[in-house]
Amino acid sequence: MEYEFLRNTITDTVFARFSMDHEALGFWLSEELADNLELYNQICDQIARLQSGQGNDWRLVGKAISLELDTEQARVFANDIEDNEDQELDESMSFYDGESEAFCGLEDFYEVILSWRRFIDEK
Repeated sequence: MEYEFLRNTITDTVFARFSMDHEALGFWLSEELADNLELYNQICDQIARLQSGQGNDWRLVGKAISLELDTEQARVFANDIEDNEDQELDESMSFYDGESEAFCGLEDFYEVILSWRRFIDEK
């Protein structure tokens, strides 16, 4: 998983760009987490709780993109993706979910949000 964090110095906005199949992580960081320190701390607390065996999973429903954490992985997904799971497609057709859903290991996810926070704090 490759990524970079970018800052538009004219509009003073930040955004994350991720490699194919992980684009949803970038959208989630940019749109849902952004510079919200309270939410960042809440997520870090939940990761620590999961890593110490105090629970099995946790879900945060966002405005457009949600986050699910369990003891092994993180999943970010567009809120409407679960509506599409019931649709049956012809064998020659398939959804490309890279921009709507992404998975990564919990440790990798934790490193990503730590890096994001360091980037945000560089203002």
